[in-house]
Amino acid sequence: MPTLHNGAQKGDFAPTVLMPGDPLRSKFVADTFLTNARLVNNVRGVQGYTGEYKGKPVSVMASGMGMPSIGIYAYELFTHYDVQNIIRIGSAGMISPKLRIRSVVAGMSAYSNSNYGVQFGFKGNLAPCCSYELLEKAVAAARRLGVEMPVGPIYSSDIFYDETDPKPAAVLKNLGVLCVEMEAYALYLTAARTGKNALALLTISDNVFTGECLSPQEVRETFTQMMEIALETA
Repeated sequence: MPTLHNGAQKGDFAPTVLMPGDPLRSKFVADTFLTNARLVNNVRGVQGYTGEYKGKPVSVMASGMGMPSIGIYAYELFTHYDVQNIIRIGSAGMISPKLRIRSVVAGMSAYSNSNYGVQFGFKGNLAPCCSYELLEKAVAAARRLGVEMPVGPIYSSDIFYDETDPKPAAVLKNLGVLCVEMEAYALYLTAARTGKNALALLTISDNVFTGECLSPQEVRETFTQMMEIALETA
């Protein structure tokens, strides 16, 4: 049955869904990498496609921005559509000085300033981890493709224009956090709660300290290394 947010029928999604934030990046992946791709969801313009990559069924659907949004779509994919794996393919702001614009990273765990985890009943702090199975496959895929892909903790923020002082990025840099984005924390917790698998692969689109950044079109259409790693992992 379709949900309030997803018009697809049961069976329309492959077991693995790639999940960018931007619906237009979802379309770009489908048009560029998938064969026999068909639109299975367009409710609220959140485009979802299912096709084949090297003969294997794969889906790609946008999550929108922020943890509440990805929390809805990931939960429904896991519980209503029998999806087993969600691989986030997103952009992120650089925190670690070891990175550069266009670096591809894999989020082993996610820190956050969000209270999204409170709903699961644990009163302490949570730093959920990705699926080791997906991470292992992604690292192997990156190696085959000749892409250097650092693996480590990432930071999922509920705030884009963060006016706190000191800035979280300045503190987290000293803890070895690689980058900041806005969705992985909720994705990892939702996967854990539903017994499914999740991984965030991210490409650095901007430097939070210097302000250097790529254009929206570059973010949408040039992060192909990350997309290929995700597809090889699917």
